[in-house]
Amino acid sequence: MTKTITKGAVGLPLNQIMAGDCIEIMRSLPADSVDLIFADPPYNLQLRGDLHRPDNSKVDAVDDHWDQFDSFKVYDKFTKDWLSAARRLLKPGGAIWVIGSYHNVFRMGAELQNQGFWILNDVVWRKSNPMPNFRGKRFTNAHETLIWASKSEGGKYTFNYEALKALNDGVQMRSDWVIPLCTGHERLKDGNGDKAHPTQKPEALLHRVLVGTTNPGDVVLDPFFGTGTTGAVAKMLGRDFIGIEREPSYRDAAEARIAKIRRFDREALETSTSKRAEPRVPFGQVVERGMLRPGEELYSIGNRYKAKVRADGTLIGNDVKGSIHQVGAHLEGAPSCNGWTYWHFKRDGKLVPIDILRQQIRAEMDETRPH
Repeated sequence: MTKTITKGAVGLPLNQIMAGDCIEIMRSLPADSVDLIFADPPYNLQLRGDLHRPDNSKVDAVDDHWDQFDSFKVYDKFTKDWLSAARRLLKPGGAIWVIGSYHNVFRMGAELQNQGFWILNDVVWRKSNPMPNFRGKRFTNAHETLIWASKSEGGKYTFNYEALKALNDGVQMRSDWVIPLCTGHERLKDGNGDKAHPTQKPEALLHRVLVGTTNPGDVVLDPFFGTGTTGAVAKMLGRDFIGIEREPSYRDAAEARIAKIRRFDREALETSTSKRAEPRVPFGQVVERGMLRPGEELYSIGNRYKAKVRADGTLIGNDVKGSIHQVGAHLEGAPSCNGWTYWHFKRDGKLVPIDILRQQIRAEMDETRPH
């Protein structure tokens, strides 16, 4: 799965982990080719010396060479370069997520705006099981911040509002997410039993990001792939991924992990959509197709009113003529009315909402649509 890519390569290396420097590799890929980028760059923690617990045991903190920069100036240039390469790859309707701690997220946010990205939300990932502040000189660092941005102001982007609402038990998804740190069986270990990666992200976090802001078949790029959480979740959810990682040990762990992942079947990948996103079906189409006949009577909720279907897809009832919505609103003395749920037809002595007929047409349209 690992592949080393050089400048001038063409096409997209889908579902592969590219070995090398993320900036060089991103610059070699085709422009306007990626739907979403999820980036978890080095935090530049500026650690000074070892950190110990009260019992004097050493904390396994992030002290790897890849997180060390000589100055803020060097880090800012690195941020500018990789974000520029990332923006070039995004499709016009693409978006980016970046995640960081207080050490780097504000610098990334400023650079996103400098480069023309349009910030849509910042999301607080509140860790339900954060590491304590052992020195007792600051607040417990219990959250990280994600920034979600479109490629440009006014640009289109994917937001599966209804799917996120369903994921949140029918309540609108908020911008504060309570998700535990990666622990237990999900935490990857190396041959010595140590963490394979110090900042491995929980799959739950990526699940929410990908369900909410991508669709099956989209291409998701992670330029700081690590041990492959983005790739693992993308594979499960039927998205294509591109990973870039320069550390061989992380690539090895990611490859082994992703090889074990099973992609969900197509039916399981379907998510809730807004009614407004469903194909529009005029009531006249119901009449044209003979599902209801001109002259057939419709009955209101509660069977208080009735109206007659006309050949042009309008109704007439109580001397008022118009669409299913207009006639219903007039009869109820209301400013508006959803005629699809208001009107019913009779079958076998029972009242059936006409919306059943609309859903039947939509189902037929979906069967003929290419997938």
